[in-house]
Amino acid sequence: MSFWRLLDILMLSFTFCALTYLGVRFTCFRFLNHFFKHKSVKIAVGVVLFSLFFAILFYFLGFMNAVIGLFYLFCIWIVCDVVFWGIQKFCKYSFQSYFAGGVALILSALYLLVGWYQAHYVSETFYSLHSDKLSSPLRIIQFADAHIGTTFSGAELAKYVQQMQKHHPDMVLIVGDFVDNDTSRQNFLDALDALSSLKTTYGIFFVLGNHDISSNGEAFRGFSNQELMNEIKKRGIFVLQDEAILIDDKFYLIGRKDAYENRRGRDRKSISSLLQNLDKSKYMIVMDHQPNDYANEQAAGIDLVVSGHTHGGQLFPFNYVSLWAGLNDKIYGYERRGQTDFIVTSGISDWRVKFKTGCKSEFVVIDVLNK
Repeated sequence: MSFWRLLDILMLSFTFCALTYLGVRFTCFRFLNHFFKHKSVKIAVGVVLFSLFFAILFYFLGFMNAVIGLFYLFCIWIVCDVVFWGIQKFCKYSFQSYFAGGVALILSALYLLVGWYQAHYVSETFYSLHSDKLSSPLRIIQFADAHIGTTFSGAELAKYVQQMQKHHPDMVLIVGDFVDNDTSRQNFLDALDALSSLKTTYGIFFVLGNHDISSNGEAFRGFSNQELMNEIKKRGIFVLQDEAILIDDKFYLIGRKDAYENRRGRDRKSISSLLQNLDKSKYMIVMDHQPNDYANEQAAGIDLVVSGHTHGGQLFPFNYVSLWAGLNDKIYGYERRGQTDFIVTSGISDWRVKFKTGCKSEFVVIDVLNK
């Protein structure tokens, strides 16, 4: 059984359990006694109402987002039930109405609205680094995980490009998953047109993420993997695949293939092999979509590693679960290990999920200052 089939089964099982629980708890609202006398009827009414809520989310946002909305309603309702039970138990206070359910509905609505906002509003995050290897300051804009078509269209990327342009970057680093498995051809081309309008000192650089190369074929998303590469390069954007380039004789930019390439039977070079013929006295920046090779990159003496992929954990509390599981070396933000700076962005958009409850959408502005 594939992972995605198992995930679908788990989500369906959860949906059934959550709707049943919410339907039962719905009977605690006393106003229902004016309309229905039998508890079984009240449960049925509750299940129908919450199923309608689920169906509306399903229709407008898809199955996964409907499950997420139901998940937060279910969890918040349980927490409210426990809190109000504790107040009655230990504070000896008796509620005349079922406030727990009302509070749960209000908190769930607010929580999902905030999650929607954090996914669809793109903020700017700033980092200031220092290095004595650079003779002059370097301003980098980093973004990842656009998954064009999820929270904004290709044409809508233009407004974020305008935001980026205001910072006058020396270069822009796109750290994978620019498109998705189901990004349409028009969305893809519109996004590239918007991106190519960026004016920089050294250019725009791109490494592939696990979603950029589709396994579904051209018929599924309207363009082939080869066309993806051709159209990117046609617009003067540099694609780095396990290669290093020296820029302005000042610093190296090293772009790595995605870590999933090994699983697909295509070799990915080790970081040490990519540095074999480089001048280690120069500043070295690595673009690595997935942040899971920190030990080797630190040992190799890299100065800065930029990554995406994790979406900042995307949803609370799963952001902590993925960190505890050790799937990546870091989920979000800045960390320094030895002499190496690591930055993981939460992404400028999402994959399928239209809520961010454990992070925010962003692009990153990095200033590397000479000491």
